[in-house]
Amino acid sequence: MTDLFEEIIREIYDDGKEETANHLISRVKEKDGAVPLIFTKMAERPEVLISHLLYKTSIAETSALDPKCVELISLAVGAALNCRPCTEYHMRSALKKGVSKDEILEAVLLAGLLAQSSVLADAYRVLDSEDICSDGSCSVGGIGSK
Repeated sequence: MTDLFEEIIREIYDDGKEETANHLISRVKEKDGAVPLIFTKMAERPEVLISHLLYKTSIAETSALDPKCVELISLAVGAALNCRPCTEYHMRSALKKGVSKDEILEAVLLAGLLAQSSVLADAYRVLDSEDICSDGSCSVGGIGSK
């Protein structure tokens, strides 16, 4: 594990939370070319941004997965959650890390498959439920489904 986690902790102690948050935002912009909106909003409360990035850094630095795999997973999750900014951010990051467009497509196809399966599984469970609409809550236009 590199010392980035400890470096951030030291920076908070030496420079304070506001300056550390500003520096972290600058680092993200330099590394990724843009700052995600969530980071910009988190920076309004430096403790939130710093704790989020410390957590993110800890996961990345201790991961048994290679950085390309981490980006593909992040991209797939962003796509499955219909988070366009997440998908775009992680797609750019994956491409910078050498992930091919074919690998990105495969990750997105798998994400779509799993997201669709989740929707279907949930709907089928509700449909098969014994007490579905038994209280009249499935009414349409004021007329219950009983």
